[in-house]
Amino acid sequence: MPDVKIGFTPVLDYARYSAQPRSVTFAHDPQLLKGVLSLLLLHLLAERESYGYEVVQRLQAVGLTDVMEGTVYPALARLEREGRITARLVSSSSGPARKYYRPTPAGYEALTRGAELWARHTAIVDTVLARPLPPTPSAPSAPSAAR
Repeated sequence: MPDVKIGFTPVLDYARYSAQPRSVTFAHDPQLLKGVLSLLLLHLLAERESYGYEVVQRLQAVGLTDVMEGTVYPALARLEREGRITARLVSSSSGPARKYYRPTPAGYEALTRGAELWARHTAIVDTVLARPLPPTPSAPSAPSAAR
């Protein structure tokens, strides 16, 4: 296994990704997103307390353009049930009160552990994907019919 520096590393470099052009919509593997969404939510909320729709907008701003409220709100509710985030209602002049979320101490611990695991997994995947591939074999010729 490659040497991986263990410690907290930002999972999401918001400044770097928000500067990227957004003219192209990328489709993301829903299974990969499902596995990392909690980690992304915890990181975004650790950066700053946010309400649900704002989190959706922030995810979309970094390139996860296919992430919608129907994915984020259940994940936020689950993180709240698990005690990893806490919420407070703040009145809004433009509509109903907004529920602002932020990580709890358990949420910060989960973020640190999750970031370490993510770094290990991505290092392994990067190592495998960086290996050179042999030349693509030519298509096998059709077997000749037995006589």
